[in-house]
Amino acid sequence: MGKGKVSNSSHNESNDNETKLVLNIYDLTPMNNYSYWIGFGIFHSGIEVHGKEYGFGAHDFSISGVFEVEPKCCPGFSYRCSISLGRINMSSSDFRAFIENLASDYHGNTYHLISKNCNHFSDDIVYKLTGKHIPRWVNRLARLGSLFSCLLPEGLQATRVKKVPEYHQIEGTETLSTATPSEIDETEQENPLLSPKDGSVDINFVKAAPSDCKTEMP
Repeated sequence: MGKGKVSNSSHNESNDNETKLVLNIYDLTPMNNYSYWIGFGIFHSGIEVHGKEYGFGAHDFSISGVFEVEPKCCPGFSYRCSISLGRINMSSSDFRAFIENLASDYHGNTYHLISKNCNHFSDDIVYKLTGKHIPRWVNRLARLGSLFSCLLPEGLQATRVKKVPEYHQIEGTETLSTATPSEIDETEQENPLLSPKDGSVDINFVKAAPSDCKTEMP
């Protein structure tokens, strides 16, 4: 399976395979309200394709950490803005195969705020589909790396899903029901990643393609 063909024209004939590629950006901390204006912040991002948003989050298991949510509605974060990255010509079924292939490289227990975070995942998707990168400021914290990691709040240095009670396979996805706030102790509540703000939230984790079924990208 090759890259999605980038379309820059709005005058093409109707094409059901063509879809917009959008980077949705969220704040991980209220301090972004001040630091954003000087080009610095701690952000989560997801890629919106075919009406769904895909992101990468942490948990304790050696299975896919790639999840699917409604666009601009990722639980546990405050939506900030969206950046249009153009349009691609890729059917929803081809994109599903693409994201399942990619999910095998993004297990939840490999997440790291500095070296392998949600923004690395978003950038990987965009680069594989378009040959371009997401804006540098979105992941500037990771590039600064260890110089500032010791100054980050402890809850942000080890972000992960609160609880993974069970998985249910549904049409190529695995549905994760996270714990309600009453089931999470006070120390865990400092951790913002994928923690529901109001009650329980179902998050659809993309089931990774088996290693023997992966399709190589050219």
